[in-house]
Amino acid sequence: MKFVCEGMTLSEAAFIVSKACAIRTMTPVLECIKIKAENDGLLLTAYDGEISIEKKIKAEVLEEGEICVNGRFFADFMGKISYNEVIINSDDKGIVVRYGDSETNIQTLPTDDFPIFNGEQISKEKYFEIKQNDLKELISKVTFCCATDESRPILKGCLLEAKEGKLYATALDGLRMASGFKETTDGGDMKIVCPARTLTEISRMLEGDETLKIYADKNRLSVEVNDTVITSRLYAGEFVRKENIYPINFASQVIVKKSELMQSIERAGVLTRGDKNNLVVFDIKSDKIVINANSDMGKIEETVNTELDGKELKIAMNGKYLLDAVKALTEENIVLSFNMPNSPFTIENEEDKCFQYLVMPMRTGNQ
Repeated sequence: MKFVCEGMTLSEAAFIVSKACAIRTMTPVLECIKIKAENDGLLLTAYDGEISIEKKIKAEVLEEGEICVNGRFFADFMGKISYNEVIINSDDKGIVVRYGDSETNIQTLPTDDFPIFNGEQISKEKYFEIKQNDLKELISKVTFCCATDESRPILKGCLLEAKEGKLYATALDGLRMASGFKETTDGGDMKIVCPARTLTEISRMLEGDETLKIYADKNRLSVEVNDTVITSRLYAGEFVRKENIYPINFASQVIVKKSELMQSIERAGVLTRGDKNNLVVFDIKSDKIVINANSDMGKIEETVNTELDGKELKIAMNGKYLLDAVKALTEENIVLSFNMPNSPFTIENEEDKCFQYLVMPMRTGNQ
């Protein structure tokens, strides 16, 4: 194998593809990027058992062939090369990377054991189409509520449901939930649970308002953006239904300015930093919320002006979970809706209801 290509182009491609390289695995080839040189370009591929990323770039191929090189090492190394042109060829020991008057030898692995996970095998019949900037916003404002532990693997994913011209997304980790929707531009109905990590990698590629097609079958998803193809396994099983968690009615609703509430919670968060529960207590009155937080460092008590419709109450919560939701909202005024002190409460914009957040309350020593 031997080829010539732009150093920056190869560096950027290696960085993108390396996101699908496994870390600390018993199968070294899963830590690799496979580089295949043929015709007038290169195909870089990585696959860690869950997600595959392929990237095509142009190159002058002098001798066709393919090798596997440690992905993160190769991406880091190429990122340090500032030369416009690099020449790479393989030999019995690995590959030789030439740039300017210098060269570096890098060990490689044979491609025989590299797994096959081809997104082109996914049926093109089942898909939905959405604007890139809409999907990017949907991902950023929902997936942060996905679970990160292995106790319930399906909750590490986000439920995506395309129906009636909209794409609905739901994520929860057992203590909080995020849901939202955006308009779709084409395609049929679909219901899948996609790993949050996959959606994060897709989001990194999105920009502008061009439309994007996402294909899926019963256990895989595929999307292509700018000569990059991401293919991912989907989670199997029944996802928690939002309708079974989200309250139908509320006993109290509070309208508050987002900036004032956010700043107050952030100050309380400084005090409770290091406390895994980030406990904050709201004492909700007719025209204000008294916010309290305590730690070994001290105590904070602040007042935020509000408009209350309903009953007064006192409720404790994880301040970080509330802050994450408040930051994701966009309007000047936001609405917090409550029932009992031990019931989940919600946070949303006053006008635009595209995104909604739910947080479970916490018990304190007085409850």
